[in-house]
Amino acid sequence: MSGNEKILVVFDTSNPTTLDQDFSENLKDPGWETEKNVCKALKTLGHPFELLGVYNETKIIAEKIKQFEPTMILNLVERFNDTASLDRDIASYFKLQGIPYTGCGATGLTLCKNKGLSKKILSYHRIRVPEFLIIPKKTKIYRPKKLRFPILIKPLQEEASYGISQNSFVENDQDFNERIQFIHEKMNQDAIAEEYIHGREIYVSILGNKRLDVLPFRELTFTRVPDDEPKIATYKAKWDEKYRKKWGIRNRFAKNISDSLTEKINATCKKIYHLLAIRGYARLDMRLTENNELVFIEANPNPILAEEEDFSESAKKAGIPYPDLIKRILNLSRYEEVE
Repeated sequence: MSGNEKILVVFDTSNPTTLDQDFSENLKDPGWETEKNVCKALKTLGHPFELLGVYNETKIIAEKIKQFEPTMILNLVERFNDTASLDRDIASYFKLQGIPYTGCGATGLTLCKNKGLSKKILSYHRIRVPEFLIIPKKTKIYRPKKLRFPILIKPLQEEASYGISQNSFVENDQDFNERIQFIHEKMNQDAIAEEYIHGREIYVSILGNKRLDVLPFRELTFTRVPDDEPKIATYKAKWDEKYRKKWGIRNRFAKNISDSLTEKINATCKKIYHLLAIRGYARLDMRLTENNELVFIEANPNPILAEEEDFSESAKKAGIPYPDLIKRILNLSRYEEVE
């Protein structure tokens, strides 16, 4: 790919923005690590680029495309109008503009973001998923007998563990009903209740479209959490550094996984990637039981690209420095489209 490619970096914001807004001060904020790292990589690669923040309307995208005339869009949009499931509509909008864009298309985003739909598809193809139940808003809350405690209750279409806390882990019907009611009323979302899987939390990063590279596995570890307590990737467990330090929660490379088990995980995760119509790059969240059974938890297309996050760390371990990772992700937007 030529260094003369003009890259438009598009990301979501929590408030409306302007066409030529200066984000220099924002990039100094720790919460903007992805955008800052991507900008640095694009400079290293020699690409002219501009930034665009998107909140709740697409007109600004059309205006920016007309003004800047990018040859490629680097899509970092995770939400639209403060709604995670609408990232698919932004991908569709990019496609309609006829400009190559990075990451997953609308089909894959739709299948992955709906935790129930992805599990139905994979279960049909004999990939193990937890027992689960979808409870839409404004419907009677009930628990079928086959869905046994303990149970995890989550918003149906959120990401980054938003809406997941220790209260999401329930062991009786009263807590079951109360947590679902919380998601319906406080988060204004449908809920999914799923069997809690005891085991290791393994993150499998994959890069590619048709031809896939599975990167070294990462693991979320809980070194100070008592053995009889649930080990779940709550919002705090992922993002609250004080909480992580208190409970010894760390993301590190997975250890003690045999070559044969690695091959099995690789094959299963490649199959999942294709079945869910993912393209570009993704991280699959899996559970590995004590009997080395692999259980699908959820798929994260377009995972966070900050240099010190799991996906980039896995790429680095595989011999792909950060600027080269961004280059490969850009290159993948040019061919082998999955829709």
